[in-house]
Amino acid sequence: MFISILSLLIGFGLLVWSADTFTDNGAKIARIFNISPLIIGLLIFGFGTSAPEMLVSGLAAYDGHPELSIGNAFGSNIFNIGLVLAITAIIYPVTVEKAVLKKEWVFLFLSSLVAGFLLMDGFLSFMDGLTLLALLFVFLFYVFSESKKGNTNDLEISEEPIDNQDKSKTWLLLLVSLVILVSSARLVVWGGTNLALAFGVSDLIIGLTVVALGTSLPELAVAISSALKRQHQMIIGNIIGSNLFNTLGVLAIPGLILPFQIPEEVMSRDFIYMIILTLLILILSFKLKINRFGGIILLGILASYLYQLVWI
Repeated sequence: MFISILSLLIGFGLLVWSADTFTDNGAKIARIFNISPLIIGLLIFGFGTSAPEMLVSGLAAYDGHPELSIGNAFGSNIFNIGLVLAITAIIYPVTVEKAVLKKEWVFLFLSSLVAGFLLMDGFLSFMDGLTLLALLFVFLFYVFSESKKGNTNDLEISEEPIDNQDKSKTWLLLLVSLVILVSSARLVVWGGTNLALAFGVSDLIIGLTVVALGTSLPELAVAISSALKRQHQMIIGNIIGSNLFNTLGVLAIPGLILPFQIPEEVMSRDFIYMIILTLLILILSFKLKINRFGGIILLGILASYLYQLVWI
């Protein structure tokens, strides 16, 4: 048991470092190609901080623990809004652009509804995974179309030019951090599943709590850093982008690798909370700003969810 806990702690630590390094260097590469800050948040940060969830999901499904995968996907989305966005808004109110609510948020909400519709029969099939993956490619197509606009005037990512030597170093660090992401994700899956067996806790609960929280730490680190630098577009882009990758990518993986029967509580409890928190992004942004009170509301919803998860 001690080794399992140690592997979780080491895995989480490496996840945070590698995801942070991955996103930092991804942002530098994005700057080279003159990509807007919102797109950086949606794609570079969104994908980079969701990479742990994707890797954990894939490895868990491959090892025969698909429930941990779906718990990780839904749990991470809940923590991203109820913890990451909440704490960020409490630190400094988050400005939300109307265009984001009309496009990116709508895509996230509709994608969540589609995922819910596919899972209503209580089974995550191979075709369900393909459908979710197809929606992810639609989203990526939209992001790349938007990135061609190349608007970086509203946010200075860095004022200093990048020479060829720095470009090579950036690509190397990107590759190294990706390798560490894979290794640390493996540690998290191994430690999490062993703890589940030791305590008699289901893979779903471990995925919804320990693994989901651990793999949401990169989002929290990126969001807090962006909040302190007043980079609001990156904060919202990171949250929405990460949740989209979780809903369409992380959730698709176990369906493609190991289709399985979904526990009833996933749709009656976890999915409902995920939808409520996603709707709250829109509701709390009615003045195009999520203030500290809004952050407290989100934390309260998360506390209610954790209470139901642990005690009911």
